Amino acid sequence: MLTKRIIPCLDIKDGRTVKGVNFENIRDAGDPIELGALYAEQGADELVFLDITATVERRKTLAELVTRIAQHVNIPFTVGGGITAVEDVSVLLNAGADKVSVNSAAFRRPELLNELSLQFGSQCIVLAIDTKFEDGDWYVYLNGGRVKTDVKTVDWAKEAVDRGAGEILLTSMNNDGTKQGFALDITGKLAQDLPVPVIASGGAGTMQHFADVFEKAQADAALAASIFHYKEMEIPELKKYLYQRNLSIRF
Repeated sequence: MLTKRIIPCLDIKDGRTVKGVNFENIRDAGDPIELGALYAEQGADELVFLDITATVERRKTLAELVTRIAQHVNIPFTVGGGITAVEDVSVLLNAGADKVSVNSAAFRRPELLNELSLQFGSQCIVLAIDTKFEDGDWYVYLNGGRVKTDVKTVDWAKEAVDRGAGEILLTSMNNDGTKQGFALDITGKLAQDLPVPVIASGGAGTMQHFADVFEKAQADAALAASIFHYKEMEIPELKKYLYQRNLSIRF
């Protein structure tokens, strides 16, 4: 049985960690370097850093942040934001990132996934999908949840994996920041249909929610932000709880 992973996510804006609800009402949550180092010390399996307002011009700023993170963190970490080409990934991996996350750019030009997996290997290419349930199905959203597409999430995920994405980071916009639990239906559908790991994101509020997404939806990893940032839940206690549920957890 593969070990279930607990992954704190740090959304970064202007060098600070921020968090919102349903992708809106953003507020400050602390220094990303300090938080990342704390989570690594507490036993997080991986970290995800997403520059939520990244542009090409700020790629250098993001690379400098990655270098600082790598100096303070001893666990794998993924970086995303503003990645549109092979060169962007080279900069971030050389700065110390273990994996990169791509989202809107890959959707607009799917060949990007082929290029990245060919150059760096699919194991370090994470496809992030922001999804929203409406009109009876789950649809892909772009630009940090601002732009709706007419493409169904399941269809895009399958194509992305065929093109070389090695992991799917699935964020439910309906659940994001609500602390009412993960979107078990769409997470379970992708975990069942895809041959790559699925990271569930959006909605964590209790330890039971983590157990549910692992047991009922068969997610490979669960990602959360505000409950860790604001110390509503400690990673060691969460892992102990999951271990007691007979889930495979790394201590």
